[in-house]
Amino acid sequence: MHHRYDVLVVGAGGAGLMAALYAAKGNVSVACISKLYPTRSHTGAAQGGVGAALGNVQEDHWEWHMFDTIKGGDYLTDQDAAEIFSKDVIEAVYELEHMGLPFSRTEEGKIAQRKFGGHTREFGKAAVERSCYAKDRTGHMILQTLYQQNVKAGTTFYNEFHVTDLIIEDGRCRGVVAYDLSTGEIHTYHAKAVILAAGGYGRIFKITSNALTLTGDLMSIYYRKGLPLEDMEFYQFHPTGLSKLGILVTEGIRGEGGILRNSTGERFMERYAPTIKDLAPRDIVSRSIITEIREGRGVGRDGDAINLDLTHLPRETIEQKLAEITDLARTYLGLDPIKDLVPIQPTAHYAMGGIPTDVNGLCLSDGHGGSIEGLYAAGEQACVSLHGANRLGTNSLGDLIVFGRRAGIYAAQYARQVDYGTMPENPEAESKDMLNRMKNASGTDNAALIRKELQETMMNNVGIFRNGPDMEKQVEIVKELKARYKNVSVSDPSQRYNSELMEAMELGFMLDCAEAMTASALNRTESRGAHDREDYGERDDANWLKHTMAYKDLHNDNNVLIGYKDVSLKGYTRAFEPKPRVY
Repeated sequence: MHHRYDVLVVGAGGAGLMAALYAAKGNVSVACISKLYPTRSHTGAAQGGVGAALGNVQEDHWEWHMFDTIKGGDYLTDQDAAEIFSKDVIEAVYELEHMGLPFSRTEEGKIAQRKFGGHTREFGKAAVERSCYAKDRTGHMILQTLYQQNVKAGTTFYNEFHVTDLIIEDGRCRGVVAYDLSTGEIHTYHAKAVILAAGGYGRIFKITSNALTLTGDLMSIYYRKGLPLEDMEFYQFHPTGLSKLGILVTEGIRGEGGILRNSTGERFMERYAPTIKDLAPRDIVSRSIITEIREGRGVGRDGDAINLDLTHLPRETIEQKLAEITDLARTYLGLDPIKDLVPIQPTAHYAMGGIPTDVNGLCLSDGHGGSIEGLYAAGEQACVSLHGANRLGTNSLGDLIVFGRRAGIYAAQYARQVDYGTMPENPEAESKDMLNRMKNASGTDNAALIRKELQETMMNNVGIFRNGPDMEKQVEIVKELKARYKNVSVSDPSQRYNSELMEAMELGFMLDCAEAMTASALNRTESRGAHDREDYGERDDANWLKHTMAYKDLHNDNNVLIGYKDVSLKGYTRAFEPKPRVY
């Protein structure tokens, strides 16, 4: 089947819905394709809030937020993106409020704000209350609000469609190919502009907060075309996921006064970050937790967790401001945070890297200013490099609404200026071949077993702490798993809702993301932000103040080509930091 729209959005999370809404405001026809029903998108798992310098609770300024974003990103953040973001997120939050998003409120009726890790006043002097929140369901409320607004704006939705290919010809994107899960049919979408907003790839790790759908599909498809993925070595582990499960425990819990304790009951973050303790940036807290576990002070049957203590907080704070995570702890662990310590462990959470874009969302084809005409990306899928080497908490939801909006505006502007152009002959051929190979394969390898091995080895070898020998081993493991993947067969012949077929296809996407990530991490011989190497323990600005651009070698399936892109600087450097700098 064939469809035609001015602007086509892939993904219906916060970035996709924001992009679709603002494209629709540009008087163009808009459609949104999603693996899921939109309100089930992974943005709904985001609990803590949106960081914006509203100053509703205490004095705050966008310049302070910009500095924290750059500092948190360990100076790999593109500073033009950080400036745009820190200014625009204020307006974007008020826009969400006017759309009807039910933010929590101060006694005066203003949007409530609370502290969050890494957010400070006066360029690092003390923690600041900057996170705008709706209890601990902020992401869920954003999804509901934006979906309603898109229905009102007339956006057409194609739910439970799985994108299998990007149609790019002569440097311009013409549309996408998608598989209809409900019928097994292939659909071709012809568009003047395409916006990619399909989320991250956290499912390559064993313990992750990411939904089952986050398998890096569009990153892989982009990469398979010889186009670059930027800064894939930087992957954030959230300090607090429910033990063994990875289900996210919002940083807002620590913003409300929650304390991390080891097996002796010590508040150990006082040793690692004496100034802001449990509210240090996520990479620092995650490494501190793993250090405590490595040194034998972990809790639980396997000693691989740390306790989160809320028992000193008022019952009403836990029940009202932290209702969702309280319910999750009761449901999945059988523990009541009001009276019980809750075991947590770091969980793979967020990709700082992805498809490279400029500040308007336009996808880049290299590290020297080249681009793909008519193709945009936003959200975790994209790397405008707002987050640099390590994202601050709350900046993900801010990223979705700020750069989702910009991508929608500029995609609609582009669509109004061009015609549709011609589609290549038989654009769905490659997708059909891929699906038919899996359906008709006679191999004996099992996709689930390969996926399990990938997740376990990535967690062990390219996790929170890294070193050259482990990552070299992982390069070979990924090569071996890719070879085995070619022998995967699908036994389910169903046309409708063939989940075995979809999971097998997603595994191929995950292997691509793991390949690019491992090669990029092995190549960067320094420690910066979330990329912590035990064999290169120091930052090296002289050699590594630059973005990694990983390309698939189209002549050698097992080879990754590495290029670079300059960091955009606007005057913030380490010399700017107040001295001494102690978290």
